[in-house]
Amino acid sequence: MATIDGRPAQYGISLKQLRELMEHRGPEGVNKIAEFGGIHELCKKLYTSPNEGLSGSKADEEHRRETFGSNVIPPKPPKTFLTLVWEALQDVTLIILEVAALVSLGLSFYKPADEDAPVLQEEEEHHGWIEGLAILISVIVVVIVTAFNDYSKERQFRGLQNRIEGEHKFSVIRGGEVCQISVGDILVGDIAQVKYGDLLPADGCLIQSNDLKVDESSLTGESDHVKKGADVDPMVLSGTHVMEGSGKMVVTAVGVNSQAGIIFTLLGAAVDEQEAEIKKMKKEAKRAIKQKSLTGESDGRAQIKGNQAPTQRQTVTSEGTKSESEGNHVPQSSSSSAAAETGHKKEKSVLQAKLTKLAIQIGYAGSTIAVLTVIILIIQFCIKTFVIDEKPWKNTYANNLVKHLIIGVTVLVVAVPEGLPLAVTLSLAYSVKKMMKDNNLVRHLDACETMGNATAICSDKTGTLTTNRMTVVQSYICEKLCKVLPTLSDIPQHVGNLITMGISVNSAYTSNIMGGHNPGDLPIQVGNKTECALLGFVQGLGVKYQSIRDEITEDKFTRVYTFNSVRKSMGTVIPRPNGGYRLYTKGASEIIMKKCAFIYGHEGTLEKFTRDMQERLIREVIEPMACDGLRTISVAYRDFVPGKAAINEVHIDGEPNWDDEENIMTNLTCLCVVGIEDPVRPEVPDAIRKCQRAGITVRMVTGDNINTARSIASKCGILRPNDDFLILEGKEFNRRIRDSNGDIQQHLIDKVWPKLRVLARSSPTDKYTLVKGIIDSTVSENREVVAVTGDGTNDGPALKKADVGFAMGIAGTDVAKEASDIILTDDNFSSIVKAVMWGRNVYDSIAKFLQFQLTVNVVAVIVAFIGACAVQDSPLKAVQMLWVNLIMDTLASLALATEFPTPDLLLRKPYGRTKPLISRTMMKNILGQALYQLVIIFGLLFVGDLILDIESGRGQELNAGPTQHFTIIFNTFVMMTLFNEINARKIHGQRNVIEGLLTNPIFYTIWIFTMISQVLIIQYGKMAFSTKALSLDQWLWCVFFGIGTLVWGQLITSVPTRKLPKILSWGRGHPEEYTDAMNLGEERFDSIDSDKKPRAGQILWIRGLTRLQTQIRVVNAFRQGLDARYGDHTNTSLAEVLRKQTSLSKRLSETSSIEYADNIPDELTIPEIDVERLSSHSHTETAV
Repeated sequence: MATIDGRPAQYGISLKQLRELMEHRGPEGVNKIAEFGGIHELCKKLYTSPNEGLSGSKADEEHRRETFGSNVIPPKPPKTFLTLVWEALQDVTLIILEVAALVSLGLSFYKPADEDAPVLQEEEEHHGWIEGLAILISVIVVVIVTAFNDYSKERQFRGLQNRIEGEHKFSVIRGGEVCQISVGDILVGDIAQVKYGDLLPADGCLIQSNDLKVDESSLTGESDHVKKGADVDPMVLSGTHVMEGSGKMVVTAVGVNSQAGIIFTLLGAAVDEQEAEIKKMKKEAKRAIKQKSLTGESDGRAQIKGNQAPTQRQTVTSEGTKSESEGNHVPQSSSSSAAAETGHKKEKSVLQAKLTKLAIQIGYAGSTIAVLTVIILIIQFCIKTFVIDEKPWKNTYANNLVKHLIIGVTVLVVAVPEGLPLAVTLSLAYSVKKMMKDNNLVRHLDACETMGNATAICSDKTGTLTTNRMTVVQSYICEKLCKVLPTLSDIPQHVGNLITMGISVNSAYTSNIMGGHNPGDLPIQVGNKTECALLGFVQGLGVKYQSIRDEITEDKFTRVYTFNSVRKSMGTVIPRPNGGYRLYTKGASEIIMKKCAFIYGHEGTLEKFTRDMQERLIREVIEPMACDGLRTISVAYRDFVPGKAAINEVHIDGEPNWDDEENIMTNLTCLCVVGIEDPVRPEVPDAIRKCQRAGITVRMVTGDNINTARSIASKCGILRPNDDFLILEGKEFNRRIRDSNGDIQQHLIDKVWPKLRVLARSSPTDKYTLVKGIIDSTVSENREVVAVTGDGTNDGPALKKADVGFAMGIAGTDVAKEASDIILTDDNFSSIVKAVMWGRNVYDSIAKFLQFQLTVNVVAVIVAFIGACAVQDSPLKAVQMLWVNLIMDTLASLALATEFPTPDLLLRKPYGRTKPLISRTMMKNILGQALYQLVIIFGLLFVGDLILDIESGRGQELNAGPTQHFTIIFNTFVMMTLFNEINARKIHGQRNVIEGLLTNPIFYTIWIFTMISQVLIIQYGKMAFSTKALSLDQWLWCVFFGIGTLVWGQLITSVPTRKLPKILSWGRGHPEEYTDAMNLGEERFDSIDSDKKPRAGQILWIRGLTRLQTQIRVVNAFRQGLDARYGDHTNTSLAEVLRKQTSLSKRLSETSSIEYADNIPDELTIPEIDVERLSSHSHTETAV
């Protein structure tokens, strides 16, 4: 018989049996486990021990992977490079250009036998085909560059996803030791420790639990938390959240065999099988829309019944938000109240909203001018040829018309800001990569730039503003206040025993103090830091807490009242050796004190704890400790005895009703009060000063005592002596913001939040209310953009509601991390300041690129348009404009999007939601530079041939060869564009445009490369680029005009911006008007006006505006990169089926028969179950 590590290789239970076991719930699950002989017998069948866990040997681990699988869900294969190339080729304008180039290429070889061809130059005779070929090659270059950028972006996000997964750890027992392992290494048979705030990474059966409650809404749609226990409902499932309590489970299913894995498998199959059908249905719907618009119906929209009518488009984005087409309201399918609370529709990011509006405006303007250019060129050609010259039609004239079309399409290509998506992509990707080094792990990339607009930060205290390395520094025991820690001999023996026993037992067994890695290192605190401080206090008294825990193991506990934000305390009931029970409890001093009726006085004598004594203790001990910035914790106990009861004991005849918590937690005996110090991080005061200088208001929202909060806020600099500020407790805050009916009123919140700096003793609900109130407020001119930090499970709603949610990477629970946008890997407030700096840098990088690109757009379009009107030809040829387009789109994006942030970014106020993207200063630069360039170009066009003594290029045949005249115009334009790229690096009116130039090697490398390429194009481009080689003198003139942009830029800077009309600012975005206008599933602009829908013709035009569809992909694709490892493309009806079924077999049977009803989904996801849930970190919440 084959053996593995001395045990049989054949397990006592098969993979199929385990999968069937996990299909049962509640009493069915208890009975099913009983059929296998109980949980301990199940462990034996899996060759594992409830106390020792797996052996940890390599052979055993490998065998378990082979038999039961590994805890990894295979990712959806990435799109191949060729697929991305094909997608880039779908661009409507590029298709038009390709077709026109092919027609031009074909006509260049067409020589009709019956007509006299015009006499062409010999070179043109032989090389007439080159221009068409050059345009095709240019299109190919653009397509490959686009595909390469998409490909590299995909790779980057997969790398980011892998990093998140690699950092997600879970506690298991192996070889008798508790260890943290990567969730990918969890195996069937592992004994895993489950605690409050965990996201379960695998399926399992409970061995033991303490007051365990789980949120299963992501799987079943059940909104209430499900109570779990070995004798109630022992099945715990992957992808669900532990909302309360703790426990220990044996892992029974991992990876694709777990509940989350089964669903992901279903989703992948559903996507593969149904994508083709969805595309077909969308095409049919589009055809119906087109037919309806052609029949002249008023709104241009199809209202078709049945499966072909996308009358309600519904999308669930990666953040769990739902977008609906205007006028259609699709109810949220999640039945979870928590999901309904947190799954609100986030506003589109500030930059995203402004870019959407700006891109549409530019697109309309560009397409209008492009169409006019083509029409004017054709009309002029027809009038000159057929009316003035009275020539008959010849087939060769078709080539002229095609070239006119090519010029028009090229104007469109240049006019539309297709470089925007690349600039956004590069800037965000570059920033996110650098932010990782600054301890910011960005999960939703649009949060990066949103952070640059932040006007308010609502921060936790513990671990964010403080070090989260807690130590007991003061104690009050037996009416003796010690500011130096006592020894055990200083305390009456029986009181000392009760204190050490109460702390050791009534703390999560996952909280431990371990020795440092090197001699002299500080001990490492693992788990809840407040509990670690108390355990350190026990060690300081000379008692080994682990010995007490070894004697009283968790399975001996009668009942555990776990810590939560409502209780603000923890209680543990254990059996007494002589019969009866003992309850130990600890928690916030003012909470515990109210429940105490007795206290130990001098020499350990028991005394009644009167109201006067309580008030004196609070006044003389607790408040002074809090004013020193200490967190005060009280420890108390109560005995339940079957026999004669002492004064502080309660007599029982049987087991008490432990669910009657109110009566259980009363008449306690106070053992001690301790003051725990959590020092302010040394770098925090300076970080807060930087925020205040940058126009960001920092507020502290904490569950701590108001005096402790005030002390810490003063030390941090949140409270400044001369400021007019407000400090409130949660109760008072609620009283002020609610009307007589108890309803929250926005106008009442508006009276509180502007001055509020500290909110103490606050609940997660208070935090959510404050954040929502600030975001919804219209008191401030530009509306507030709010960032929030959180570490607890109940912080989820506030983190979701915030514009940017920061979760703690060390102390944060999985639920908090899942709800966040950015994870602070060091839990440090100063890292938030770095995020602000990077966010502002992203915003400025985009603004720099816009300032540069719009100048080129304006000049190129006007030159082509007026050239067409004045000389019946565009001075800038199609291939030349494509080269300029490449400079703008790719090279300038790289150069301007990779500027490193400077501390000066924190010296200005935030932009806010409604400040225009293009400021008056930027518009002054754009129009000023455009004016200079247009004067130079038109001067060269109309008199340049006379000044430079060269042959004029005006009035030549369209098929004529290149001239030095038009070559000089093209070269001068590129030189001015290149030197203006240096000007574009500054957007706030700075004079020194060279500053920092040498610190950005990407910029000057690209700039030099572009210059060298331009020299080669001019000297050797010939027919391919419609250029003729220039002499040294002519080159010097071109460079002279280029350098002139730098000098002209200094003159523009001298013009005072404040005197310019405000109408010159452009791109003022109101995010609420554009929420979800961009959509990854089918790229579209839903509407500018929330009450109107574009007609079918408009939709076609907007979609045709070149790679604006790439821009649509940008920010949403960022989210997709993290949120959709297995694909966000799953039918929402499938999501509903999967959520609502409590039985896997029922889900499987119903999924196969899903039909698409009225909706044709644009983007198909299951919001509650995503890969982020499988890639969050696992830590306990820092609160006791």
